[in-house]
Amino acid sequence: MISWLLLVLGLPTANATERMRAWRALKACGAAVLRDGVYLLPDHVAGREALEGVEREVLAINGTAYLVSISEPGERFASLFDRGEEYARLRDDIARGLGELTSENAPQTARQVRKLRKAFTQLAAIDFFPGEARQITDSALQALETAISRALCADEPSSHEEPITPLAPEDFQGRRWATRKRPWIDRLASAWLIRHFIDPVARFLWLDSPHDCPADALGFDFDGAAFSHVGQRVTFETLLASFQLESPALLRIAAVVHYLDVGGNPPPEASGVERVLAGLRDSILDDDQLLQAAGSLFNGLLTAFANDEKHHD
Repeated sequence: MISWLLLVLGLPTANATERMRAWRALKACGAAVLRDGVYLLPDHVAGREALEGVEREVLAINGTAYLVSISEPGERFASLFDRGEEYARLRDDIARGLGELTSENAPQTARQVRKLRKAFTQLAAIDFFPGEARQITDSALQALETAISRALCADEPSSHEEPITPLAPEDFQGRRWATRKRPWIDRLASAWLIRHFIDPVARFLWLDSPHDCPADALGFDFDGAAFSHVGQRVTFETLLASFQLESPALLRIAAVVHYLDVGGNPPPEASGVERVLAGLRDSILDDDQLLQAAGSLFNGLLTAFANDEKHHD
């Protein structure tokens, strides 16, 4: 038995602005149209809140609105919520971006793929009966995001499936750590994590090429390094798991790092962090100084996220 919400509206014909506002709200929440003025949603909290909001607005302009609950066996109305065509259009845009991707247009394509990821997230939120189309589209987006990362940096590490061995920070003190020069989000966050939570007196080498890594240095964030991408984890996440540092605040930073490095679902803080780090990277040419400046940003994020946890408790 499936429970549904049915909204029956009668809008004043003279009030075109309010009619358009109601239509946009119904479209945004994914309501299906049974006939003119009759809208349907599965009975869930977000859908009920959206329809109740439309009901209030219509009644406020002297229209008529009736929100009722109905139940039916089977899935007779489920086909009204098929998002297959919308996913297909997204995949067309994804395929076009992948086909046109070059190292020169990678930054512009990265901005476009974030819009596509936002559109996918919004579509998935109203995909009440998800099927294979959503998974295929998500996989296509991930493939484009990975391709962009590689176009932006030829030395971007590939991901490997391997077990992560628990390690103790006391076994990694006073070491040299090496990664590629001109670090971006994953390398900057990983270096900050190493110095603040693993090896407080760590020394960093910024390599022209991963092949330049000395034998006695601990490499990170390149293929063949001691710490790099594992499965779906970026290097920062691999370090968290390896040294059992997965506190709620650090995991929230990890979500930002993951999104800005390889894509996925955008945390609210991601765009601001990206803009600040991009400005720092463009204005600071010395990588040690860049790490120091970026460290202040990560320290601030850590404190803010930790405070959120305290207030939540």
